[in-house]
Amino acid sequence: MIKVILCDDHALIRRGIRDTLTDAPDVEVVGEAGDYGTLRALLREGKECDVLLLDINLPGRSGLDVLNALKEEGSRVRVLVLSMYPEDQYALRAMRAGAYGYVNKSGEADQLVTAVRMVAQGRKYVTPEMAQMLVENLTQPAPEQPHEKLSDRELQTLVMIASGKRLSDIAAAL
Repeated sequence: MIKVILCDDHALIRRGIRDTLTDAPDVEVVGEAGDYGTLRALLREGKECDVLLLDINLPGRSGLDVLNALKEEGSRVRVLVLSMYPEDQYALRAMRAGAYGYVNKSGEADQLVTAVRMVAQGRKYVTPEMAQMLVENLTQPAPEQPHEKLSDRELQTLVMIASGKRLSDIAAAL
């Protein structure tokens, strides 16, 4: 049985993901968190998991920051990043930070289950779109995208501005 912990700040999204995963006979959701503090408590209490499904956009700390923190703490949990943001914005950055894969929330349910199974086996998961992007980057040097020059925090701030959040809300979230 593949044991999964979900970390997403939206309870309704977590429920949908939980329902999707528990429909698979070999997957069990063993814990849920809405923020990094709750996730950290779950992991510290020894909650066993094969895969951590981690949202990029969490209150107070981005998923990329969480990935880096887990790496610094020596955590061996395999992380599958789940996000509403397009792969060209975050997937490579997440993989470089230590994620085993990246799945867009607009994808199909069976794609998520496949990704969880692959990551649980210790394999990397990329969507066909991501694979195409990687092949293009390997075969032809593409000009660096402006957003790739930003730090993780700068990119997080830019995404919040683009989504229409007020500066005071952004400051409070950061």
